Amino acid sequence: MKMFERSEILAAIREQTAQGNPILAAGSSCGLVAKCAALGGADMLVVYSTGLSRLMGLPTSRIGDSNARTIEMAAEIRNVVSDIPVIGGIEAWDPVRLDLDQLLDKFWAAGYSGVINYPTISTMGDKWRDRRGRVGLGFDREVQMIALASKTNIFSLAYVASADDAVAMAEAGADCIVPHVGATRGGLAGHEEGQAIKEAIAKINKINDAAKAVRPDVILLAHGGAIADPEDTAEVYRSTDCVGFVGASSIERIPIERAVQAVAKAFKAVPMSPRS
Repeated sequence: MKMFERSEILAAIREQTAQGNPILAAGSSCGLVAKCAALGGADMLVVYSTGLSRLMGLPTSRIGDSNARTIEMAAEIRNVVSDIPVIGGIEAWDPVRLDLDQLLDKFWAAGYSGVINYPTISTMGDKWRDRRGRVGLGFDREVQMIALASKTNIFSLAYVASADDAVAMAEAGADCIVPHVGATRGGLAGHEEGQAIKEAIAKINKINDAAKAVRPDVILLAHGGAIADPEDTAEVYRSTDCVGFVGASSIERIPIERAVQAVAKAFKAVPMSPRS
């Protein structure tokens, strides 16, 4: 199976954006979703252990040993998709895998051509972040992981929920900064409350400005909250410097919910007629 070098992924992103095409990083936690996302034109696939909870019909949740699960999931995804990069979500603050160099090696060996800091502490609030940080397992670990990926020439995306986090990740060398503006709304297990699209855009711009002040050429991608459907990303592209979208629930949960409900209703609505 082909592995993608960092330079290849960056070149492909530049080519797409130069043509005016947005970048799509599609959350894919099973082979079928991965295969369909790739056929639909996704530029890369992102594998999250939390995606398993979505496929179980649950709200997005961290279940079990995140890193072990994500490493295991690589084989299923790469079995059916080989022509685009697959990115693995790393829990950098995993207390039983403190050697980040070794952890990155395991993800690369499993077949991941890039990494993203997920699950992330960035979105968890000051109290939890402070508590974890005091024992050396806070957001700094995520920054260290991204810095190591940059040092070893592995492609990286970085979720951030604040301007300060964006600065830290840009300085660490993240190839893509992804403003995370909250849990995705909509569908059966979505979060209906939260920011409106205009509020999300304001937050994205604040984060993007901070990242660009460190590295003007950093790639900016949007994620989460009110950005749930394609028309939402259109508004983001009009109003921010983001050149793409990282979809998780928007790719692997909400579309499945809608499609299965629709086809089940269609089958159920077919009238029975007497045999002729």
